[in-house]
Amino acid sequence: MKLSTKAQHAVTAMINLAMNNGIRPVTLAEISKNQGISLSYLEQLFSKMRKAELVEGVRGPGGGYKLAKSPEETCIAEIVIAIDGGTKAHATAYAQSGQTQHDDAAYRARLHQIHVTHHMWKILSDKIYDFLCQLTLAEFSDTSILNKLTSNDEPNNDLEHIKYKGLSATSF
Repeated sequence: MKLSTKAQHAVTAMINLAMNNGIRPVTLAEISKNQGISLSYLEQLFSKMRKAELVEGVRGPGGGYKLAKSPEETCIAEIVIAIDGGTKAHATAYAQSGQTQHDDAAYRARLHQIHVTHHMWKILSDKIYDFLCQLTLAEFSDTSILNKLTSNDEPNNDLEHIKYKGLSATSF
C-alpha cells in the first residue's frame, strides 16, 4: 500500500513539528522550504489537522504551529485519517436505485462477489490502520532512528528490511 502524497507531506510536516516540540512553534514557511512544497498546499493540510485537533496555532511574533498532543501520543494513523478522510474501504455501490428485486442468479452472484470484495478490503484496511496506530511521531522524530533508516550500512536500504516493533513491511 502506498500512502497518498498529501498524507506523506502531512506526516513529514508533523515529524518536523515533533522534532521542535517544546522548543518553539514552526511556521508553515519553514516547512514549505524544508519540504519544497507550496505554502497554500500546506495551509490546506494544516487546516485539516487543526480540525482533527492534531496541531495548534500560535499567534504573534515567534508564532507558528505546534503539536496538540505529545509526539508519544500522536500516532501516524491519526494524521492519515485527518488528511485522507478515513481508512474505510470504498465499497462499490450496489443500491438498486429504484429498481425492484432481481431474481436473476447472475445478479445475485455479482452482489455476493461485491460483498466478498468489500469485506476483504475492510479487513486489509483495518490491518493497515492497526499497523499505523503502532507508529508514533516520537519514534520518527528520534534522530537515532532517523539515522538508522537513512544509513547506507545496510546492503538494501529500504524499510522492508528494518524490523519495527516486531513488524516489518514483509509481515503483511
